[in-house]
Amino acid sequence: MQQIAGLDAVVLARRLIGARLTVRGAGGTIIETEAYAPDDPASHSHRGPTPRNASMFGPAGHAYVYRSYGIHLCLNVVATPGAAVLIRALDPDTGLDLMRARRPAPPLCSGPGRLTQALDIRPDDDGAAFDGPDFGIVLAAAVPDLLVGPRIGISRAQDLPWRFGLAGAAGLSRPFPRARPDR
Repeated sequence: MQQIAGLDAVVLARRLIGARLTVRGAGGTIIETEAYAPDDPASHSHRGPTPRNASMFGPAGHAYVYRSYGIHLCLNVVATPGAAVLIRALDPDTGLDLMRARRPAPPLCSGPGRLTQALDIRPDDDGAAFDGPDFGIVLAAAVPDLLVGPRIGISRAQDLPWRFGLAGAAGLSRPFPRARPDR
């Protein structure tokens, strides 16, 4: 994807807020992201390439899909080699019937595991291009008002303000403590 090639993970995480994400006919607006960089001890790429994280070192604009805690799949967008952005929440508006059939209990796309279940993300989606037939991302024309705060659900580098949310959005995975509106 030309629009995101060369953007570092933090810049891309900010730019993805307000972007349209579609996966096999279902999707909506990205409202929450987290950035992960190669020199970040919380990143899967911190210790270098492995079979599990190989797609994280692949081309920008491709998916890095992994299983978290052996339960849920998580969807990331590769920024630069070893850097990716976790998609934490989506405001769904396309293919709602499909998403509700896959995830009947609300909230529909609030949290990375719920989002991937609703979008039917599969392990074999790892490495898929976001400009291919099944996946699409279209960045918003302008960056909307953002919330900025620390990442959640990690044990290392928790203090980095690399979690971004759409200000005023319902459906964020968790509130933003110590969040500050930012542009």
